[in-house]
Amino acid sequence: MQIVLWITISLVCLGLGFFFGYLLHKKMGEARIGDAQKLAEKMINEAQREAATYKKEAQVQAKEEWYKLKNNFEKETQGKRNELKDTENRILEKEKQNDRKVDIINRKEKEVEIRERDLVAKERVIRAKDERLTIMIDEQNAKLEQIAALTQEEAKKQLMQNLETQARHEAAQLIKTIRDEARDNAEKEAKQIIGLAIQRYAGEHTAETTVSVVPLASDEMKGRIIGREGRNIRAFEAATGVEVLIDDTPEAIVISGFDPVRREIARIGMEKLISDGRIQPARIEEVIEKAKQEVDRSIREAGEGLALEVGVAGLHPELLVLLGRLKYRTSYGQNVLQHSKEVAFLASVMAGELELDQSIAKRCGLLHDIGKSVDHNIEGTHTQIGMDLAKRYGESALVINSIGAHHEDIEATSLYSVLIAAADAISGARPGARRESLEAYVKRLEKLEEVAYSFKGISKAYAIQAGREVRIMVIPEDVNDNRVTEMAGEIAHKIEQSLQYPGQIKVTVIRETRGVGYAK
Repeated sequence: MQIVLWITISLVCLGLGFFFGYLLHKKMGEARIGDAQKLAEKMINEAQREAATYKKEAQVQAKEEWYKLKNNFEKETQGKRNELKDTENRILEKEKQNDRKVDIINRKEKEVEIRERDLVAKERVIRAKDERLTIMIDEQNAKLEQIAALTQEEAKKQLMQNLETQARHEAAQLIKTIRDEARDNAEKEAKQIIGLAIQRYAGEHTAETTVSVVPLASDEMKGRIIGREGRNIRAFEAATGVEVLIDDTPEAIVISGFDPVRREIARIGMEKLISDGRIQPARIEEVIEKAKQEVDRSIREAGEGLALEVGVAGLHPELLVLLGRLKYRTSYGQNVLQHSKEVAFLASVMAGELELDQSIAKRCGLLHDIGKSVDHNIEGTHTQIGMDLAKRYGESALVINSIGAHHEDIEATSLYSVLIAAADAISGARPGARRESLEAYVKRLEKLEEVAYSFKGISKAYAIQAGREVRIMVIPEDVNDNRVTEMAGEIAHKIEQSLQYPGQIKVTVIRETRGVGYAK
């Protein structure tokens, strides 16, 4: 019973506690709501006051902006009014000027009318005179036609034909006379200078090819050169950059390559390996390196020796090395080093005959083909490469122009350039100096004959003297004697325009009339 009583009392106390707690929580909530309402009313009042303040400020700013816009508008309006007033003044001034111009034009129109009346009167007089003149000319033409028994058109045609024939005849005679005089004076002197230069210098000629032959003591050496599975020959070709050709040729192998310097290094190295007998990859690299040093020394000595022999001093060391490389360079089978020496001496002799500086002529001739020493490694023509090298190493403008103009790639600016071109042509055109394939030789002759046959009145054409002369037979009935000289010049001009050739080509046109009789 006590337990029940305690439980009952506890429950009653707990209920009373919840009831009083609820009442207390309710009163506290009502108090908080009141405080929130007061705070909200306060915030609303402050917001209303701020809004009223902002409204007043906005109204003040709006009024200020309105006043500013008003002032700006009034200023712009005043400016526009001033501009309109200025424009109006200018228009009035132009109207006054136009009025003055109209007055001037009116006066000029009156003057023109007066002149027109005068011109009309003069035109009538001239027309009357022209009519009388026409009548007189017709009368005279009629009398001439009666005397000559020809119409006016026929007489004009015949007169023009006579004048054309006479003009052609006189022009051909004049051309022949001028060419004969030029040939008697200039050609004789030029031939004398060139002939004297050739007689005073006749350099030794050597010819190189793209292969070098290395002799062997026996054919057994070929196997040692090839090596096991070809390792020796592969190492040799890799070190030299050439090709080694081993075939059935007895006691000989062939080294092939377009670079003559590499080919010479390979030849010297191969000869050293064969004489030594120790042929293996490590030994090959050692021997090739020594051969390179030997060839470099030979190149330098060749360049210095050539400059000393020709008598050209003060060349840059690199130019001497490039000159020495020409020892292993050929052009159409002609050794370029010997060719450069020939050109230098020929140009020097011709410069002496013309009273020019022989040392400059030698320098130009010696360096005219310097670009060929590196033209297989650098893009461009050997003349352009040579000009760039000469500029780089401080050569004069005369030398640079001679290098570029000896093949007419640029315009010659001095007599030295002309002499170098002539000496280059002489050295290249010398019989035996250069070799060309049979096919190219035949094609060149055929092209020469084709150019001749392209002209009317040609009977036969023959290219002779290895293509240095073309002789042409003409039909006598179609080509007269005066036309022969004119035709030779035209054919020569067309050859110059359409063909490329060393030296010069002589064009000979022959006209022959034969009279044949038979005695019975």
